[in-house]
Amino acid sequence: MVVSSDGTKTSPPRFLKLAAHPVRWQLLGALAHSDRRVGELCELSKRPQSLVSYHLRQLRDDGVVSARRSAADGRDSYYLLDLERCGELLAGAGAALHPGLEPGVPAGRDNPAGSAPAEVLFLCTGNSARSQIAEALCEQLSEGVVRAASAGSDPKPLHANAVRVMRERGVDIAGHRSKHLSEFEGRRFDRVISLCDRVREVCPEFPGSEAIHWSIPDPARAAGSDEQTLPAFERTATELQTRIRFLIHAINATAQEVSARA
Repeated sequence: MVVSSDGTKTSPPRFLKLAAHPVRWQLLGALAHSDRRVGELCELSKRPQSLVSYHLRQLRDDGVVSARRSAADGRDSYYLLDLERCGELLAGAGAALHPGLEPGVPAGRDNPAGSAPAEVLFLCTGNSARSQIAEALCEQLSEGVVRAASAGSDPKPLHANAVRVMRERGVDIAGHRSKHLSEFEGRRFDRVISLCDRVREVCPEFPGSEAIHWSIPDPARAAGSDEQTLPAFERTATELQTRIRFLIHAINATAQEVSARA
């Protein structure tokens, strides 16, 4: 897999390209349920034997399909799929896209012993809801791997529903204050994450920081009473929780790479 200078993956893992072909995917599906002779695969796929044999050879070369002589008729062969190998390759493809897609890898403390916590700054307009929730969730879910902060371009008082949804998740942010992003100018962060489209347009540069944007609607702009708008805050917290789990995986992976190079 090739990675460009901005971190974009430009070439998919070989197994994705192999399995993505319609004929090969059809053959994999058929063999996932039962070992088959080539004639059966031709019948199921409605393809000529020459084409089926060609694609079976591609799958065999990658080690996901093998052939075994029939014990009843030594002139014939059964093709069988190595499901465990397929699982490994699919898991590897997921991990190549994002470290958080690797099966069985928990979020939270997984960085090398003794390494300093990553510094992450969350920004939104008012610093009254989204970025406050993100800061609290990041601290909670990372178990010390990340030190988080938050700020806004036009700070507003902390919203009661932000306090409520975090209290339901076991974190009390009632004592937090809203801060202007100017308080953090000149401070180095590993990642600066803008959570709304407005603040992205006015965010100053933080040299040495990776800039990330998550376009998340502001629940504080929802119409209605606090009780009526609470579901919007719940949705925001749920989305942020998912995104932050993957963020922590990425931070852990970066720390592991840096440690391995040291």
